[in-house]
Amino acid sequence: MKIILPLVLTAGVLAVLPAHADDIYDKCIKDSDGTNTAWGACGGDWMARADKALNDAWKKLHSAITDDATAKALLDEQRVWNGYKEKSCLFYASGYFGREGEVLSYPACRAAVIEARTTDLNAYFANTQPQ
Repeated sequence: MKIILPLVLTAGVLAVLPAHADDIYDKCIKDSDGTNTAWGACGGDWMARADKALNDAWKKLHSAITDDATAKALLDEQRVWNGYKEKSCLFYASGYFGREGEVLSYPACRAAVIEARTTDLNAYFANTQPQ
């Protein structure tokens, strides 16, 4: 039983680790002291990197739009999406999934939401370029 318990605990921790992460996050988690505080900092940094990439994609796309009606429609869409982003993944931060849900699952979920939008904005930008 003593051998099975560590395997079960390890499997439990691995189950809450994000399936999708960036290399910097993976290294941060690996190099951390294994505390929730350290993991939370890794997740916070990941979300900040995702936000920066999103902002860069937004600026690039928005500056490429020359039509006023299209620029307004895009801005309206982004404002609605920002509201969604701010509400996304909060169920992980509620405490229901424990501290690991807050420091591992929440940042992974939120970063994935942001990264998906960044992909969309970059695809929009690609469509503004001459074929």
